[in-house]
Formats: sequence, C-alpha cells, structure tokens
Amino acid sequence: MKRIVALTGLAAAIGLASMTTNAATYEAGKDFKVLDNPEKISGDAIIVREFFWYGCPHCYNLNPHMEKWGKTKAKDVAFFKTPAALNPVWEANARGFYAAQLLGYEDKTHDALFKAIQDDGKKLFDQDSLSKWYASQGVDRKKFNSLYNSFAVSTKVGRSQAGAKRYQLSGVPAVVVQGKYVVTGEGAKVAQVVDYLVDKVRTEKK
Repeated sequence: MKRIVALTGLAAAIGLASMTTNAATYEAGKDFKVLDNPEKISGDAIIVREFFWYGCPHCYNLNPHMEKWGKTKAKDVAFFKTPAALNPVWEANARGFYAAQLLGYEDKTHDALFKAIQDDGKKLFDQDSLSKWYASQGVDRKKFNSLYNSFAVSTKVGRSQAGAKRYQLSGVPAVVVQGKYVVTGEGAKVAQVVDYLVDKVRTEKK
C-alpha cells in the first residue's frame, strides 16, 4: 500500500513538473510574434492591448478569456481594449466603442454588442444602427451622435489605426504586449501566452 502511495505521489510530482515546464515553453515564431521595430514604452506599467472587431467571430470567442484575464491581471499591467479600424466598416464600430466609452458605458455595452452581432445576427455596422442600438442600452442617442465624429473620438480612432500599422496587424484578434510581442488566436491559450510575455517583459525591465 505504501509503495502504491509513493508511486502515485511520484507520478503527481512528475505531472506537476511537466505542467510547469509546458507553461513556460512558448516560442517566438510559433506562439507569438516578436516585432522587428518594437514600440519604446516608458514608465513602470506593462501595456497590453487587445485589438478586436465586433463582427469577428474569433474575437467573440477570445473575448471571455481576455475579460477573465483582465480581472485577474497583476497591478503593474495596464490593459486596453482597442477596436481595430482597418477599414470603414470596422471604423464605424470603433467610433461607436469610443463614443460609448467617453459616455461611461464601455463596461455595460462591450459584451452586449458582441452578443447582439454574433448571437442575434444584428447588422450594427454604421452610425445609424449603432446609435439606435446603444440608445437601447441606455446611452443618450443625441450625445452618442455628437461624439461619434468628434475630435476626441477621431483622435482615439487615429491612435488605434496608427497602433495597428506599427504592430503590423493585418487582422484580428491580436493582443500586443508592451508594443513588442503579438499574440493571435481565440482560445484560453492566448491569455496564458500573454501572462508568459508579461513575465518576460518584467525580466527585461530589470
């Protein structure tokens, strides 16, 4: 009996060691991309940006994993949801996102808009349809429309576009860590790789 227990304990120890090893064996070129011309980011915070589009089913699949990750991330990590604006249709959703954000509705409407488009099949890809939908969520439609093409929203959209270009993004979803590493995919592994890269950045800062 003791021998069985001992062997079981050994097997568990080997399994745990294997899990620990696997958790750290993420490779550049396979699990993430290293940018040739990384962004120079100053300050103590480690910056993580998730680029997405509400019409992208892969982004929808990744969303709950990144939402969960965002709630448990370390205090030295700053996490930004960044709507990609790589074409006019995507830009419409990006403008809607930032207008809602400026009105304090990002947390209430982000998941809901994903579900409306991906689960309910709603075509919410222009200012008129977006303004009506956001109004249904409690957003003041007049204020939303006044912000949609405003300087403040246009500036945020411009930054998103510049970031996508700098990070060499051709599609979404994509998670960029410290302006240097890019992770793509739609499953739980993405968040695991992001954690690995956050630790890597901490080491590089020392």
